[in-house]
Amino acid sequence: VRLWDATTGAALQTLEGHSSPVSSVAFSPNGKQVASGSYDETVRLWDATTGAALQTLEGHSDSVNSVAFSPDGKQVASGSYDETVRLWDATTGAALQTLKGHSSSVLSVFFSPNGKLLPTLRVFNHWLVEGTTKFLWLPTEYRPTCEAVRDNLVVLGHSSGRVSILQIKQGSEFIISN
Repeated sequence: VRLWDATTGAALQTLEGHSSPVSSVAFSPNGKQVASGSYDETVRLWDATTGAALQTLEGHSDSVNSVAFSPDGKQVASGSYDETVRLWDATTGAALQTLKGHSSSVLSVFFSPNGKLLPTLRVFNHWLVEGTTKFLWLPTEYRPTCEAVRDNLVVLGHSSGRVSILQIKQGSEFIISN
């Protein structure tokens, strides 16, 4: 993982420690920590200023697809191919909770703005799903390789190079922009 100065383009830190490719990164709300999730089944927490490794969070049994900090920065959530979401203490690295019940890989985790809800996004039988609601059947060329979720927007990246932006409205209506 590399941290860059967005103004100058200078490399600030290189965060090394994962033994497999990194699939997701997130800054804490105050910008002082970075979380990274990897195919090595771990989440790592880093000091964004010094690049020091702070914690290695172990518990997933498959690749970690997504990491997110809670709005107060006290917790980290991780979603995995093992069909679980795990909650961690961002200071101590302690495992707080394992959320089971997904029937497919968890592609994306994020906290609601108040930090009380933890929606997840996954593709199940070629449907884009949040919770138990199916939003959209995805033809082959639209099946995502990566995604980002923010409020009512879902951005999907595809192996074809295409980026799709979905705006979720009133539960099941959507708009696709390319």
